[in-house]
Amino acid sequence: MTHDILVIGGAGVDTTVYVPGLPLPYADTYAVPPVIDRIGNTGAGVALGCAALGLRVAFADLIGDDPQGALIRQALHGVDFSWAPAEAGTRRSVLLVGPDGRRTSLFDPRATPGERLPSELYTGVRTRHAHLSITDFSRHVYPDLAGTPVSTDLHDWNGTDDYHKDFAYQSDLVFLSATALPDPAAAMRHIVRHGRAHTVVCTRGADGCLTLTRDGDIRVFPAAPLPGPVADSNGAGDAFVSGFLFGRLRDLPLDECVRLGAIAGAHACTVAGTHESPITEAALLAR
Repeated sequence: MTHDILVIGGAGVDTTVYVPGLPLPYADTYAVPPVIDRIGNTGAGVALGCAALGLRVAFADLIGDDPQGALIRQALHGVDFSWAPAEAGTRRSVLLVGPDGRRTSLFDPRATPGERLPSELYTGVRTRHAHLSITDFSRHVYPDLAGTPVSTDLHDWNGTDDYHKDFAYQSDLVFLSATALPDPAAAMRHIVRHGRAHTVVCTRGADGCLTLTRDGDIRVFPAAPLPGPVADSNGAGDAFVSGFLFGRLRDLPLDECVRLGAIAGAHACTVAGTHESPITEAALLAR
């Protein structure tokens, strides 16, 4: 079977705590609503989002042989998941979510220097597209993907940190957030000038996104209207990526890929949890 997308790296467990406000003032104790453990992190978000849209998804990662790893394996329904044990255990995040849906993430990557993803987990996968999370071991996968279109998400890159540059320069399609960029347009041009990307997409939350193609200039797109009240903005970026890739794999024009990504991202803001209720293909195409 040929998969539509192969996702490399980036599954974890989110412990979500709904707090009365952000930033959270110091207090010895806060009484909060139920604290919930859910599947999280970017690779899982893209994989589950694409699967909900009817794409055939393969996912390869290192996770712990621990209770959190078991939660991940159980939650990845609809995804062809291959994994090997991570020496330090499963990645963890504690998400503090305020009443307006904004979040602060405390991320424990559980990374082990020099750790590698066994190539047998992914080299036998036939796929139309690969999406690499910025886990350290993912950077070593690029040579094995020669001839396959590759995307990545740099998230809140500041435009200078060397850690992200392998991903920025070796991917054909690059997503990133404007959150930490003093000049998003300059960072996007830098990626195109120094790498192989044909398209760079910079998300800006409620302000929509910017795009840059190798043969074009910066374009500005609005965000999609929210279909309901904000519940939890965590995972909206991964949902955007899923919707955009859905359009790309249908060979739709850039404008339509952005529109589908924006709809998926808006949906994610209105459901509780990180990746538990991604938008379906029918709902996406009905908007």
